[in-house]
Amino acid sequence: MATTLRHLSKHGYARMSIDAIAADANTTKPTIYRRWSGKEELAIAALAQFQTQAQPRPTGSTEDDLKSLLRDFQNKLLRPNGMAMIGTLLAEEQHTPKLIGLFREKIVSPRREGLLAILKTAQLRGELEADADLEAAVNLLVGSFYARYLSGEGIPQDWPGRIVTLVLRGLEKK
Repeated sequence: MATTLRHLSKHGYARMSIDAIAADANTTKPTIYRRWSGKEELAIAALAQFQTQAQPRPTGSTEDDLKSLLRDFQNKLLRPNGMAMIGTLLAEEQHTPKLIGLFREKIVSPRREGLLAILKTAQLRGELEADADLEAAVNLLVGSFYARYLSGEGIPQDWPGRIVTLVLRGLEKK
């Protein structure tokens, strides 16, 4: 799976080949084909394992929980194959929509739901404005990482804390 992810992010789906993956993984094409019917199934299986580690468990502190989730996101985004994989999936969206669909289902949605759950809980506890736009807040939290990366400035280690502080300040009860 690691070899498939590496090839997917380095070469893109269209140029990824079972031959090259088999050679790099020290196995044979028939071995791969015994388990997966083709390139698409292999790529989907690799993506399903891409997010193997669970997200951090909530502690009950809105700020700490958001920071913890975003530090986890930062680590996964910046690991080898992280951002390159997202670019590859977006580039292949029209040709192989199952790939991006699986990525959204297995990786994007759970992360967004985790952030939203923390914010909803804080809202129920009265920490945040009752009419706060929590969906927009989730987009700001996650989107800030992509914006920093695409700017070429890099994502500083303290970014999760900085963005959480800024977003919570805008949502807190006045």
